[in-house]
Amino acid sequence: MAQDVFWSPLVDPAVLALTSAPDYLSLESAALAGLGRLRESPQGSHAIHDNGIPTQLLFLPGSEGTRSLAAVIPLDSQTLGRVEALVRFWRGHNKRPVPPETRVTAQQRRRLRLMIQAADGRMNGASYREIAAVCYGIERVGTNPWKTSSLRDAVIGLVKGGAAMIGGGYLQLLRHRRRA
Repeated sequence: MAQDVFWSPLVDPAVLALTSAPDYLSLESAALAGLGRLRESPQGSHAIHDNGIPTQLLFLPGSEGTRSLAAVIPLDSQTLGRVEALVRFWRGHNKRPVPPETRVTAQQRRRLRLMIQAADGRMNGASYREIAAVCYGIERVGTNPWKTSSLRDAVIGLVKGGAAMIGGGYLQLLRHRRRA
C-alpha cells in the first residue's frame, strides 16, 4: 500500500491539492485530461497530470473531476513553493511558457546525479576507484596516486551524499531555501 502513495502534500510543496470549486467561484467547467492512473490514499486520490509539465495532483476527498477545481494552498512556510508549483502547472496546462524550476540549479542536478550514481555503484560492489573512473574518466583517475587523490575524497563524499539522499535527504530538495 505504501508504494501506491506518492508524497504527502504537507511534505512536498510541488504536489497540488485540488478540490471541487464552489459554484459561486467559477462558471467554467474544465476536466483535466492526461491524468495517469488514480491511486487512492488516506489523503485522497493521487494522479500525475502531464499536459505540458508533469505535476502530481492530490484530489481531496469529495472532489469531482467533472467540476471546476480549486487549489488548496496552506499558508505556511511552504506557501511560495506551492504558489510557484501552481503557476507552473497552470501555464503548462494552458500551453503557455513554463517558468524554470528554481528549487534545484543545474549544478545541483549534476551533483545529485553523480551522488546517486556513486551510491548505486557502491551498493552494487564497485570500489571507489571504479566509481571515480565512471564519474570522472579513467584518464583523470590515473593522473595522481589514488590514496592521495582529491578525486578519491570527492567520490567518498558523493557516496556518502547519495546514501543520505536515499535515506530521506531528498526531501530537502523540495523546499526553497529561505533568504535572510
